[in-house]
Amino acid sequence: NPKMKRYIFGERNGIYIIDLQKTLKGLEEAFQFVRNISQRGEALLFVGTKKQAQDAILDESKRAAAFSVNQRWLGGMLTNFTTIRKSIDRLKGIERMREDGTYEALSKKEVAALEKERTKLERNLSGIKDMPGLPGAVFIIDPKKERIAIAEARKLSIPVVAVVDTNCDPDEVDYVIPGNDDAIRAIKLITSKMADAVLQGRDAAAKASALAAEQAAAVAAQAEGEVPAGVEVAQ
Repeated sequence: NPKMKRYIFGERNGIYIIDLQKTLKGLEEAFQFVRNISQRGEALLFVGTKKQAQDAILDESKRAAAFSVNQRWLGGMLTNFTTIRKSIDRLKGIERMREDGTYEALSKKEVAALEKERTKLERNLSGIKDMPGLPGAVFIIDPKKERIAIAEARKLSIPVVAVVDTNCDPDEVDYVIPGNDDAIRAIKLITSKMADAVLQGRDAAAKASALAAEQAAAVAAQAEGEVPAGVEVAQ
């Protein structure tokens, strides 16, 4: 894509070489952005359905206790989340039936039909099963392949962070990380950095909350004439 020219270092044997300094700069900016939204309590949705990205997307989103789509992007996952939510509720309902003994009262045919439905729903929705609402941002491997996800995010003004290869349009992405979206090691590294950003943001929020609680306790104690040792009261 001609728009990627500014991210290209040069060409060798017909292969475009991405400028690693641009990759590093994009990664740093994306990291800070993701850290900030996480600190605000907003979720990051990890998206990568191509074979090279599936494992990294699943593993790193789980490590960050975040959400993911790594099998198939269902149309409307963002723009029609209410309907997707109903499918998630159906999945949870079938799971409850498995656990509470309802299956035992059903015929083998009925159980088989429910299991087939559960397996399909689980494959497509397990990564967003506990996502309470729309994410604060989406992180995408290969915007060209995930063009439907990109279109839905843009329609809803949800910021997009993405690993963008030389054949993609960077104008569709808010935080561009120029990189090879077919290289498994590169995908794993960048995805792990996004997971780190989520965890750092959440940790910073927890520390800020604890500090605020300490300050509130100190103010209350000061009002009663006693300040706990080691606690400074903000003026």
